[in-house]
Amino acid sequence: MSITVADLLELPHLRLHLYCGGEGTDRAVSWTHVSDLPDPWRWLTGGDLLLTNGMSFPSEPGRQAALIEKLDDAGASGLAIGDKMYCPPLTDEFVATSERLRFSVLMVDYPMPFVAISQAVAAANLLEQSDRLVRTERIYRTVQRMVASDDGASVVCGPLAQVLGCDVHVCHRESGEPWYPQGQRLDPVIAAALDRIASGTADLRAGALVLPLDDGRELRLVDIPTQRAAVLVLVSQRRSVIDAILMQHAVTVVALELSQSLVAIEHRRRLGAELLAQLMEGRIDPRVGRRQLTSFGIDVAGARLLAISSTEVGKLRDSHIALWRNAVPHAAAHHSEVLYLIAVDIRDVSEVMRAELGPQALIGASGVIRSVERMPEALREANWALRAADGMPGRTFRYGDATPFIGVGSIDDAAALVTRTLGPLIEYERAHDTPLLATLDAYLAHQRSWQKTADVLRVHRQTVLYRIRKVEEITGLSINESRHITELWLAMQARALLLPGDGAAGGPGTD
Repeated sequence: MSITVADLLELPHLRLHLYCGGEGTDRAVSWTHVSDLPDPWRWLTGGDLLLTNGMSFPSEPGRQAALIEKLDDAGASGLAIGDKMYCPPLTDEFVATSERLRFSVLMVDYPMPFVAISQAVAAANLLEQSDRLVRTERIYRTVQRMVASDDGASVVCGPLAQVLGCDVHVCHRESGEPWYPQGQRLDPVIAAALDRIASGTADLRAGALVLPLDDGRELRLVDIPTQRAAVLVLVSQRRSVIDAILMQHAVTVVALELSQSLVAIEHRRRLGAELLAQLMEGRIDPRVGRRQLTSFGIDVAGARLLAISSTEVGKLRDSHIALWRNAVPHAAAHHSEVLYLIAVDIRDVSEVMRAELGPQALIGASGVIRSVERMPEALREANWALRAADGMPGRTFRYGDATPFIGVGSIDDAAALVTRTLGPLIEYERAHDTPLLATLDAYLAHQRSWQKTADVLRVHRQTVLYRIRKVEEITGLSINESRHITELWLAMQARALLLPGDGAAGGPGTD
C-alpha cells in the first residue's frame, strides 16, 4: 500500500503543513514530481505529489482554480508549495476549489529541500516498487507468446490488460478500427472519443493523450514506434491510476508483436506478388495457379483483377496492410505505379481502398476471371477499365459496363469502333508518317480552333487546315457535320483507352 498525504504530514522531519483540502489527505502518493512549468499536469503519471516553488504559478483567481482542477483531472495526489519562495498569494477561489475537489494543498517550510520528501516517498513505497518489477517481468513474459504470423489476432493485449488493470486495444490511428482483423471493436463512446482526440481536444500527460469520458472512464492513446498508422488505446476507470512506466513497457511489447506481424504480412505479400505476376504473364501451370490462389483464400471462378492508381504512392504501396486489417483475401503486385490486385469481393476492396487512398484514386476492375488461363486477358481488361475510370463520376469502372462518354464497355467494342472510323486514317499515317491523328486530337480538344491547334502543335495555321482537310478526305467525314464530329470524337476517345500500355507488356513486377 502506498504512503498517503496524511502519512507524509505525520513525518515531522519533512516540515509539511496542510494549507487546504483536508478531506483529500487519504490519497495515495506513489511518487513525487518537481516542476515549475505552467502546465505541470501534462507530465504527471497519476498518484504524483507535485512539488513546486511557484515560479510559474498564476496569480489570477480563475487560473489558480483551473490549475487545481487540471491537477485533479490528471490524478495527482496533492500539491506541495515551497513557502517563502516565488508563489503568488493564494486566492479564496483557489482554496474553495481545493476543498470542493478534496484536493490537498501543502506548504513546505523554507528551506526544506524537495529531495527529502522524494526520498521519504521512495523509501515508503519500496514494496510498491517491488510489485512494479514483478509486473514488468509479467509484461515481458508475454513476448514468449508471440509467433511471427498474420493470423489476425493479438496474443499480448489480453495479458497486458491484466497487468495494467485496464482494457488494451491496438487500433488504426485514422479510422479507430481494430488493427488486427479479429480484434475487438471499440464501443461507440470510445470510437467517438477517438475522433475528438484526432481533432486535438485531448491533454498530453506522461507520454499519452488523455481524454476523460462522460461515463466515468478515461481514454489514453500512446504512439507505437514501429508503426505510425497504429496506436495503443487504453481504457480505464477515471480514478484507476495506470502506471506510466508499465505503460511504456507495454508499448514496447505491443510494438514487438506488431513488427512480427508486419514481417509475416510482408512475406505473404511477396508470395502473392510473385504468384500474380506469373498468372498475368501466363507462365504458371493452371492447376498450380488455382491451388496457390486457393491458399490465399481466392476462388478464381468468381474473382476479378483490379488495377488501381493514386497520387498517394506511399499509401498505395502499403495498401496490402489495410486489406489485411479488414480481412480481405487478395494477392497484389505493383508495376509502373499501378497496383494490380486479384480478389473475389471487389466491393470490399473498393471500400477499403477508397478509405485508404481517398476519392481521387482510380479503380478499374476486369470481368469475372473464371479460369487461370484467362488471367492475361483479365490484365488487358483491368488496364482498360483503369483508363475508363478517369472519366467516371466515382472514378471506378468495371469492365463490361458501357462508358457513358463513348458507349462501349469492352476492348473488342472499342477496337471495332476505332477500326470502323479511323482505320483508313491509321493506315495512311503509318504509310506516310504524317501526324494526322495527333492533329485531329488537338483540333477536337481545343474547340476546333485552327489557331489554338496550331499553337499547341507549333505549326502554321495553314498546316493544321491542310491536315484536317486530309482527315476529311480519308475518313469521308466532314468537320462541318455535327454527327460526323461526334463520330470522330468517340473514335478518338476509344483509341485513347486502347493505346497506353494495353496488355502491360512484361506484366507487373514482384516488388
